[in-house]
Amino acid sequence: MIRPHLTPLAETLPATVPFVGPEAQERARGKAFKARIGANESGFGPSPKVQAAIADAAGEMWMYGDPESAELRNKLAEKHEVSAQNIVIGEGIDGLLGLIVRLWADKNASVVTSLGAYPTFNYHVAGFGARLVTVPYEDDRESLSALLDAVQHENAPLVYLANPDNPMGTWWPAADIQRFIDELPETTMLVLDEAYGETAPAGTLPALDVTRPNVLRMRTFSKAYGLAGLRCGYAIGEATTINAFEKVRNHFGMTRMAQVAASAALDDENYLQSVIAQVAACRDRLTKIAADNGLASIPSATNFVAIDCGGDGPFALKVMQALISRDVFVRKPMAPGLDRCIRVSVGPEAEIDIFERELLAALAEARG
Repeated sequence: MIRPHLTPLAETLPATVPFVGPEAQERARGKAFKARIGANESGFGPSPKVQAAIADAAGEMWMYGDPESAELRNKLAEKHEVSAQNIVIGEGIDGLLGLIVRLWADKNASVVTSLGAYPTFNYHVAGFGARLVTVPYEDDRESLSALLDAVQHENAPLVYLANPDNPMGTWWPAADIQRFIDELPETTMLVLDEAYGETAPAGTLPALDVTRPNVLRMRTFSKAYGLAGLRCGYAIGEATTINAFEKVRNHFGMTRMAQVAASAALDDENYLQSVIAQVAACRDRLTKIAADNGLASIPSATNFVAIDCGGDGPFALKVMQALISRDVFVRKPMAPGLDRCIRVSVGPEAEIDIFERELLAALAEARG
């Protein structure tokens, strides 16, 4: 059959997505999960005030969203004590990552990240034809020294670092991150992914400095705010750096509903703090469940816990598959060294109860 030709780059890419969603797994299984604790969503849901704002705005969805997201940017600027010109809104951090690679990584340019770090970033690097350079984790944390060495060796225009980290939940103190920033070449753009910043301990996030043109601080409404399904994230940076997004972003990409919901979420600080407390309590419970089953957990600053299954990667995969067969949706890291773990998101007590009931049997099945 004769058809239009893909570009040479597109011809080389697999037609896959970075994650197989729980919905796709449910379709393949022919039944729903009883515990959806694998995607680092907030099972505690959005604030009741957000839900009310969404309901009130439903009749306005015939209008496009504000292409400048002005109200939301102004609220975020006030929250972070910066100017609205220091903030760009996007379709989650994922959408902004694609724009960042497009803006700062030429075809065949070296882009540095950690082996096993957030795969959607890698997906965008491949999609724009740049070359991914990875360094291994060190003691279950992204290695700041190895990342810096790779940047300098490759003369890389772009480096990605998540703090706190996904998939391990580990973190570096702000002083170490600031030292990393100070030692970076001025020509290297740092993508500092702080998606889990709200759930991190005090002293994890460096003070915002919007005078540096080579740092982008990434935040999201998908985690602690419970709005993953609406796709809303933002980057904070120096004004000229942020203005570069105007060259390539989808100006009607932010829906009116996402803007309404995110704005309402910022107005309910009490609810945010209650969720953060629930996240911390559930992390403690997951750690205890693991210990009760003879397993160790990686200390976490996120809304999930990485549980060391006590074996190698294939064994942890068997544990994950056994949990899935018992209607418990969890995920696991796949990179060597990290793949000994499964990753369990915090969630409502009823779903954690199910995980607790099924883990022992899953371990027994994996052990044969």
